[in-house]
Amino acid sequence: MPAAITCVAGYVPDDKLTNFDLESMVDTNDEWIRTRTGIEERRILKDPNKATSDMGAEAVKSLCAKSGLDPTDIDLIICATVTPDMLFPSTANLIGHKVGATNAWGFDLSAACSGFLFALNTGAQFVETGKARNVVVVGADKMSSILDYTDRTTCVLFGDGAGAVLLQSQDGECGIKDAILRSDGAGGEFLCMPAGGSLRPASHETIDAKQHFIYQDGQPVFKSAVTKMADVSYEIMERNGLTSEDVAWLVPHQANLRIIDATQRRAGLPHEKVMINIQKYGNTTAATIPLCLHDWESQLRRGDNLILAAFGGGFTWGSVYVKWAYDGSKHA
Repeated sequence: MPAAITCVAGYVPDDKLTNFDLESMVDTNDEWIRTRTGIEERRILKDPNKATSDMGAEAVKSLCAKSGLDPTDIDLIICATVTPDMLFPSTANLIGHKVGATNAWGFDLSAACSGFLFALNTGAQFVETGKARNVVVVGADKMSSILDYTDRTTCVLFGDGAGAVLLQSQDGECGIKDAILRSDGAGGEFLCMPAGGSLRPASHETIDAKQHFIYQDGQPVFKSAVTKMADVSYEIMERNGLTSEDVAWLVPHQANLRIIDATQRRAGLPHEKVMINIQKYGNTTAATIPLCLHDWESQLRRGDNLILAAFGGGFTWGSVYVKWAYDGSKHA
């Protein structure tokens, strides 16, 4: 039986960092940020004793409360993140401990902004093959932990947050219907965190050179994101015989409003069918798509066709076709 999303939840920290706040921190201004990205504010996890797992745990706790699922009945937790609490143990395991999922195993999946789609497709296969009954897929990132707030090209883009979905088998036509996922390591040099791994372990030199922060070469990243995210969205619609009239919602990764607009045009969809919350949260990397599903849950109806699309560092990109499995108002 197909794996279906049967519940969704999200979590963002309380503290807001507005464009006007950034004006006092770095050489930028509200108009410049809004016109080029669509972002007005983002949420920041300021507590120095909290990390990605804490946000993920809050999302999973909410997911269990809404769905009525006992945490001990979770079989598997997959956490998509590029800001793990530490290299090991995995953030998924820490989330499991914090929510009381004592019977679950888990692992992290690193695919940058495409991470949630990669994790969603991976989790669906465990359900479809009968290897797991209740799979929780988390997208969570504390991007503020790897941002250089003197670099105006990156610090204005990102925020912190987490989202989670519950995957279960379900009779009928609803569920994860198709996925097209791709990667190309040749793009890795344009969007990455240069140090902190086995190539450049932490040292005085790497810290002084600010190599533990996000590095982005904006032009090639933007050019690739516009074409690849838009093309893969169109490709999955064409492969499944979907027209713009058939699609209820486009759920794009929230990186940049211009990239979202290009994807919308390629899919032939009107603005009213596109989920956009970038103005509130900025780019939360692996959390953007589940946060959109969380924000729009009450408007989703069983049988709705959703096209999820993302592009991220690596390069990674992809699209997932989901036929929504429940009336969202029952959980909202």
